Amino acid sequence: MKVAVLGAAGGIGQPLSLILKNELPAGSSLSLYDVAPFTPGVAKDLSHIPTDVCVNGFTGDDLPKALEGADIVVIPAGVARKPGMTRDDLFNVNAGIIANLVKNAAKVCPKACICIITNPVNSTVPIAAEVLKAEGVYDPHRLFGVSALDVLRAETFLGEELGLSKVTTQVPVIGGHSGTTILPLLSKVVGSEVISAERIKELTTRIQNAGTEVVEAKAGAGSATLSMAAAGARFALKVARGLMGEPGVTEYGYVQGGSQYGEFFAQRLEFGTEGWKRVIDFGPVSSFEQECLESLKGELAGNIKKGVEFGQKWVAENK
Repeated sequence: MKVAVLGAAGGIGQPLSLILKNELPAGSSLSLYDVAPFTPGVAKDLSHIPTDVCVNGFTGDDLPKALEGADIVVIPAGVARKPGMTRDDLFNVNAGIIANLVKNAAKVCPKACICIITNPVNSTVPIAAEVLKAEGVYDPHRLFGVSALDVLRAETFLGEELGLSKVTTQVPVIGGHSGTTILPLLSKVVGSEVISAERIKELTTRIQNAGTEVVEAKAGAGSATLSMAAAGARFALKVARGLMGEPGVTEYGYVQGGSQYGEFFAQRLEFGTEGWKRVIDFGPVSSFEQECLESLKGELAGNIKKGVEFGQKWVAENK
């Protein structure tokens, strides 16, 4: 596999690249790009780790070189959230960054699977879709929003609640990737029946607001970077396993298709040699979860519309 990380010198990009360097299959290559001039130095630093994954770093006008031959493009590039900011506050800054990076990927590696970490994911993924459509290379099965951090948080918080190993706790998280559009299906976890309805609501709210928890704890020094890097790497590595033909590889991701609740929707995906090959239905949910599911549709639709409209306008202005 060749994996390109765009935004590789940032707070998410560096630890993400470190994990990929250590865990990509032997013979793979890692291509790091960032506008930061020290990005080749990050690549050199990683290259000293003794694994059979080669690393190259690029900056400035060398984005096309970084993308050449990529099977997977992971994009954590953008501005981080600061105290008091919502993910929507990030929109105007990060939207243009995503559009430009995706346009370059469309031209250089049109068959690559693109995994977008940059927030607000609910909107940046629809932006990417519009850019890819304009370039004539859009395949919904090769475009992903990385919402797996919500899954990691749900696994951690519920494991703590039940006194179980967080490694073996599995929690479905569907919907979107901001605020109340994030819906952990705690009723699906064996053992959750011992948790009161009130506590289920509290845990759901904590999972939905976990990003703010980190932003406030860092007191202005950044947002979730290390946990996001872990989630991004987990997702990208599963995409790679699917592309290499390993059967039965699944993860939750935000994609277009397969849901009655949103044009784009975070759901469990099975990966294959062409990206994601099918959506796995999450089945019946509790009455509380069904209420949340119905109520999130409006906000999610608004986020998607905002992304589509920005993407179409950006494409028209950057022909």
